[in-house]
Amino acid sequence: MIFLFTEISTQTRKIIKIKKQKVKNIVKITKDWKIYLFCIFLCEFVGIVSAFFTREDVKIYGTTIIKPLLSPPSLIFPIVWTILYALMGISIAKIYLSAPSKEKTTAIVLFGTQLFLNFCWSFIFFSFQVFGIACFWLLALLISVIFMIIYFRKIDKFSGNLQIPYLIWLAFAFYLNISVYFLNRI
Repeated sequence: MIFLFTEISTQTRKIIKIKKQKVKNIVKITKDWKIYLFCIFLCEFVGIVSAFFTREDVKIYGTTIIKPLLSPPSLIFPIVWTILYALMGISIAKIYLSAPSKEKTTAIVLFGTQLFLNFCWSFIFFSFQVFGIACFWLLALLISVIFMIIYFRKIDKFSGNLQIPYLIWLAFAFYLNISVYFLNRI
C-alpha cells in the first residue's frame, strides 16, 4: 500500500513538473514572439522614416540624374527593402535572445552601427546628392555589415546567413552609387 502511494505521488510530481515546463515554454514562446515582432517593427520603422523624409528628393533624383545601365525600376526598391528590413529584424531578435557573451554585445553594436549608416545614406545620396561621399558612406556600411555577419555567425549561423541577401543588395547599391557618381560628374 505504501509502495502504491509512493508511486502515485512520484507520478503526480512528474506530471506537475511536465505541466510547469510546458507553461514555461509557452511563456517563453510568447515572450520570444514579442521580441521578434518588436525587432522587425524597429527595422521596418527605420526604413519607413528614411523613405518618408527623402521621398521628395527621390522624385527629384528620378527625373534629374543619369542612371546606370542596370538600374532597376523604382518599384523594386521598396519591395526589396521591406524584405531586407524584415530579415534584419529576425536576425537581431535571434541574436538578442542568445546567451550573454562578448560576441553578442559586439554583434548588437555592429547591428546598431550598420542600421545608423543605412539610415543616413539615403539623406547623403538622395537629399544632398553628394554621390562621392555617399560611395564612401556605403563602403563603410558594407564593411560594417560584413563584420556584423561574421559576429552573427559566431552566435547563430542562421542569423548571419539571413544577412547575406542584404550584403549582396548593398554591393549592388555600391555599383549603382559609384556609377551615378561617374555618370553625373560635372
